[in-house]
Amino acid sequence: MDLNITTRANGSATIVDVCCDVTLYNTPELRKALMSLLKVKKAPRVIVNMTTVRYIDSAGVACLVEALKVAKDWKLGFAFFGLNRVAKEVLELTRLIHVFEVYGTEEEAVRGERPAPSSAAV
Repeated sequence: MDLNITTRANGSATIVDVCCDVTLYNTPELRKALMSLLKVKKAPRVIVNMTTVRYIDSAGVACLVEALKVAKDWKLGFAFFGLNRVAKEVLELTRLIHVFEVYGTEEEAVRGERPAPSSAAV
């Protein structure tokens, strides 16, 4: 299935709606969209909507890491929301969950407010 990427404004943030799994085969499309927003348009805050992404592989994670690095270099905001259990586990296993701004909802991501941490892992 092809990756479907759309962008829309929500206040000062640009939301990138990603529909489909993010894998080695379609990551170049996502990278192109993110780099255009960050490097060319210099969007002040880019937020990736992951609510319909069921799976993300290492190439997808690398794409998100690269986007985060570019955003930090250009002093722009970069976050995402709506991770499913599988995508969240991938980021937890790689310990990147603490590197990214990860939110539960679009509203939280736009505001940039992290919810209070849930109970500590046992």
